[in-house]
Amino acid sequence: MTDQQLDQSRLGGFTYDPAPESASVARIADAYGLFIDGAFTDPGDHEQFVTLNPASARPLATVAHGSTADVDRAVAAARRAFPSWSTTTGSQRAKYLYRIARLIQERARELAVVETLDNGKPIRETRDVDVPLAAAYFFYYAGWADKLDHAGFGPSPRPLGVAGQIIPWNFPLLMAAWKLAPALAAGNTCVLKPAETTPLSALVLADILAQAELPAGVVNIVTGDGATGAALVAHPGVDKIAFTGSTEVGRLIQQRLGERGTHLTLELGGKGANIVFEDAPVDEMIEGIIDGIFFNQGHVCCAGSRLLVQESIADEVVRRLLRRVEQLRVGDPLDKNTDVGAINSAAQLARIEELTVAGEAEGATRHTSSCALPTEGYWFAPTVFTDVAQSHRIAREEIFGPVLSVLSFRTPDEAVAKANNTKYGLACGVWSEKGSRTLWVAQRLRAGVIWANTYNRFDPTSPFGGVRESGFGREGGRHGLEAYLDV
Repeated sequence: MTDQQLDQSRLGGFTYDPAPESASVARIADAYGLFIDGAFTDPGDHEQFVTLNPASARPLATVAHGSTADVDRAVAAARRAFPSWSTTTGSQRAKYLYRIARLIQERARELAVVETLDNGKPIRETRDVDVPLAAAYFFYYAGWADKLDHAGFGPSPRPLGVAGQIIPWNFPLLMAAWKLAPALAAGNTCVLKPAETTPLSALVLADILAQAELPAGVVNIVTGDGATGAALVAHPGVDKIAFTGSTEVGRLIQQRLGERGTHLTLELGGKGANIVFEDAPVDEMIEGIIDGIFFNQGHVCCAGSRLLVQESIADEVVRRLLRRVEQLRVGDPLDKNTDVGAINSAAQLARIEELTVAGEAEGATRHTSSCALPTEGYWFAPTVFTDVAQSHRIAREEIFGPVLSVLSFRTPDEAVAKANNTKYGLACGVWSEKGSRTLWVAQRLRAGVIWANTYNRFDPTSPFGGVRESGFGREGGRHGLEAYLDV
């Protein structure tokens, strides 16, 4: 009897019936303008683009394409609002942040559905991770707003001014919270540019900001593509740029801003190593591997996309891992039973397909889930590669999809050497029951974030960020305030 047949016999032949969330909860408008100076502009005043549901490739809404002139207006509004907002007492700023956090909680179901429709990730993740964490970041930094003198950055630390913030498509609402909450707590005003494929949750957030009666101009949201982001980076009225995205774009931004000394933080790509020692807790470790690479379809910069397994247990780990991959439910992101949703865009799907073809061509062995994929939209079945060499592209390049590369090691020294054999340095995981071994390895890994016996765990109190080509600067925790203070 195969593993899959054995699983079915234990379940008595039972399967999961669909349990869909209602798309109508999202209340998506037909068209959206820009949010500038506390109000939405008329969509008809701008060029527009269409945002798609990646699970069906069908249109969700038309969204304004911000021009250079629109960026000028948004920066001017933020500049006008800065003197008043920066001199508002910390306790007053905290009240606004608390209010925003509570409104996110009140509208959590709506936000979760909007995020799932626009991004493609399962409703279970947006409902249980993205939205609650977004609220938590606003709550956390509300607590700091009146305590900046005690944050360790000297007496009376000052805000930088106008912050330009460019966020990616993999965690649209959460990334907005990561950037807006500390900036506002520190007394800055902001111009936020969401990713062009996932603008909707930021626009719902704009409505929440208006509902919270945040003063006009304190936060401005300008939607658009890379040209809109480039206009924001190039604007002389911006005092700070915070960018999360690809290493290639981050490098261009750093070159551009180096000419004028604008403050900058970058959170870029990654090729995280998930290191498994022979004494690791097996059941927890298998689930940690799954969560490390298949959470959000692998659209995670810190994904554990390289699995390094100690040679003595490699065969057993791969066997159990492949069995678990077969159990993953792939399909309608609005179904509460779905484990793996849709790929965010046709362009990203093409990138994933290109690299998986390269993996096979270079000699790695491909194991792809036998799940049936929907006929509409952008989909890729969970995939594991074994017989991977460090020289393979799938072991070196960020795939940003549900694709795992498995390598083996014999000694802790070899594990560290292989984990560090990358241009990136964002996150790693270590699985072992020996705390001394975990600490020994962690001290030698060249990464900004290291998890022990878990993976992809985030908390507002903990700093997050990378080294080398994964960027610099930290978001979250007390450290996240420093990026928005003149210290």
